[in-house]
Amino acid sequence: MEIRGTTGEDLEVFINTMHTAFGQFPGGAADSDGVWWAALEMDRNLLAVTADGRPIGTAGSYSFELTLPGDIVVPAAGVTAVGVVPSHRRQGVLSAMMRHQLADLRTRGEFISVLLATEAVIYRRFGYGPATYTSRLTVPRHQGAFAARRARAAATSLDTGSRTGSVEVLRRVDCGEILEQVYDRYRRAQPGALSRPHRWWTSGAGQPPIAPAARYIAVHRNADGVPDGYASYSMGEGNTLTVDETIAADDAVFMALAQFVLGHDLVKKVLFKQVPLGHPLRWQLADYRAGEVSDDTDWLWVRLLDVPRALTARGWSTDGELVLDVDDQFLGEHNRYLLTIREGKADCVPTDSAPDLSLDVSDLGSIYLGGTTPSTLVRAGHIAAHHQGAAALADALFRTERVPHCLHWF
Repeated sequence: MEIRGTTGEDLEVFINTMHTAFGQFPGGAADSDGVWWAALEMDRNLLAVTADGRPIGTAGSYSFELTLPGDIVVPAAGVTAVGVVPSHRRQGVLSAMMRHQLADLRTRGEFISVLLATEAVIYRRFGYGPATYTSRLTVPRHQGAFAARRARAAATSLDTGSRTGSVEVLRRVDCGEILEQVYDRYRRAQPGALSRPHRWWTSGAGQPPIAPAARYIAVHRNADGVPDGYASYSMGEGNTLTVDETIAADDAVFMALAQFVLGHDLVKKVLFKQVPLGHPLRWQLADYRAGEVSDDTDWLWVRLLDVPRALTARGWSTDGELVLDVDDQFLGEHNRYLLTIREGKADCVPTDSAPDLSLDVSDLGSIYLGGTTPSTLVRAGHIAAHHQGAAALADALFRTERVPHCLHWF
């Protein structure tokens, strides 16, 4: 078996091999989800072939930007299209491709890799850990009334945004530039968010609203007329209005868009997809029980390729020191680091000091963005805390002001 890089000439065989791995057939441009492979970067993909040249596996990656805590934007590899044809599974092909890919990403100078896991049990052994989470919220329209706000300061803040702003309904085909601009501003201030390169929008490579599928877009504009949020939606079976995604500059804009779709005529219920865990929308409803949460699941998985670079890249809100003993079984690496944080900046160096925490690199990926607390993984028996107070200290250091969230599909 050989694992080699691909070029543009390999596009068709790459797509066909990947679909064979999943028992599917490639669709055409008429697919409602768009032609996802239009965004593939063929100079970043891998193809596994047998000695006689038969393709048996694929693995790709996109060149994204990832927003870290502290509004810091860094390059990140978005792993995608990973598959092995059924006749060659459980023969080491997948592990060989993943090991080859990680080495290639390091050679490119990248220190963070991310993916969306089709199966949660596959990617932890390669060093990935779930780092952001998402859910769906369904609200019957007749129970969609908003509660009066009880805090005077909060009422002033939230009501001002909705009172001075406005919502305009456009068709997806008429507002691609607005969507791209609003999303780009949003993702730069949202920890865990990924960039959507311009070619994704122009080629419709992805799911709505990136894809050219028919959608209505509720565009929110601030008092100056500048777009600062949108909700992409469509009407489906049973008079259910489904919101693909809601992008908002702040909670006030989100609430204004939510109120707009919940007030839509001829709707029985509204399904909000990709809602961050702990989002205040349910609390805004007069009937808290009206919001039914479903599909509470992981979304973005994170893998650190260079631990010191990754830890010094993100922002921090609390000073302190922590010794981390990090095991990377897949790459055969084991290192211990002293993490020192002062005034929002971190220094991370090798050390022989006794560890505060011992953890797998996949667990470090899970806590990296602040979406998973170290103490949760200590209680689960995955991270070892070597003294009383170590978990609480780690919680305080890795805590973020804003919950990380990613809604980009790739």
